Formats: sequence, C-alpha cells, structure tokens
Amino acid sequence: MSAPAIKICGIDRAAALDAAIAARADHAGFVFFAPSPRNLALADAAALGRRASGRIGRVGLFVEPADDLVAEAIAAASLDAIQLHGDETPERAAALKTRFGLPVWKAVPVTRREDVAGADRFAGAADLILFDARTPRGAALPGGMGLVFDWTLLSGWRGQMPWGLAGGLSPANVAEARAITRAPLVDVSSGVESAPGVKDTRLIAAFCSAARG
Repeated sequence: MSAPAIKICGIDRAAALDAAIAARADHAGFVFFAPSPRNLALADAAALGRRASGRIGRVGLFVEPADDLVAEAIAAASLDAIQLHGDETPERAAALKTRFGLPVWKAVPVTRREDVAGADRFAGAADLILFDARTPRGAALPGGMGLVFDWTLLSGWRGQMPWGLAGGLSPANVAEARAITRAPLVDVSSGVESAPGVKDTRLIAAFCSAARG
C-alpha cells in the first residue's frame, strides 16, 4: 500500500505551516468560515499563502460561500484548490469550478453506506471527494470536531473520482484508518491540536509519520 497524500487543515499560524512542510505534508488547509476557531482573516491568509508558495499545496475551506468570499480568499492566499464543506449541490460545485478554474474538493458527511454511494452524484462537478463524519444536528461547525465514522462503510466503494478520508483522525488512529480504508489521502484538523484551533507542531509531525508508517 503506497503512502497517502496528507492534508493538515485549519492552519492559521506560521509555526504550524512550517511544521506541516517539515513533515512533508502535501496540502495545508486554510479555513474561511467565521464560526470556526480556525477562521483566517484575509491578511493572515495572504501571509500564510506567501509562506506556503512552492512548498505545499494551499486548499481553502468554505461552507456554502458567496462567490465574493471565494474570490477574495483565492486572491489573498493564491489558493490551489477550493474545498466545500457545507450542503453545496453538484451544480454549485461545478459553477465554482468553472468560474475560478481551480479543482474543487467536496466533503461528504457519512453515517451510513448510502452516504458513501451518494458521493457519485458529484462526478464531473468535483475533482475530489472527502469522506467525513457527520456532525450532530444543530452543531455550529460542519467538521473539525474530532468525530469518527465507521470506516468499514468505505469497503468495496469504487467511486468515479479521487477521494480522501477525514473525521477524527489523529496520530493514534490514522494507521488503522488507512489499513481499513486504503484511503489515498488523509485529512486532519482537531487531531493535531492541543486546544480548539491551536495546532501542536509535535502532533503534526507524529501524524505525518504515522500516516506513512
């Protein structure tokens, strides 16, 4: 089993970005969603985007965003991809892809096998599906809460596009998650934090090592 691509999401400080780069992560996630403790101001996103340039991929995370916000974030951080983490439809994903000319990643919340099968409706509209744990009804955040879903629900899935695994991953469980799912990409946020929104550089290094191990 080949090593997965790795995304460290919710980066909002230079030290965390540098740790992700040093650990050879493939993507840094920048959050543009005001309720999140990881939300980035555009000025901070610009500084991190410049620091990341040529060293790691820059993925902007949005939740049902207006086009203006996406445009401002792309301009500020020189994003390489757009990640949608709300209730966006395939039509909305395709429209953003067409307007901005960037790959679109779509998070799909999972609680049952039908959720996994339903990801195929984004074929042609999104470039990558990110299977994540479904948050409780009424939760303020659509992700980044450390929740895990039943990874065996992904067994036997043969989708029409690239995909990755998120939801409650950490240095302690990412190897098991990979063994069960064979995910080609793993995405972590709260699992490498010492407090909500506070990335721990040692946990970032440990996660990357465990994911490849």
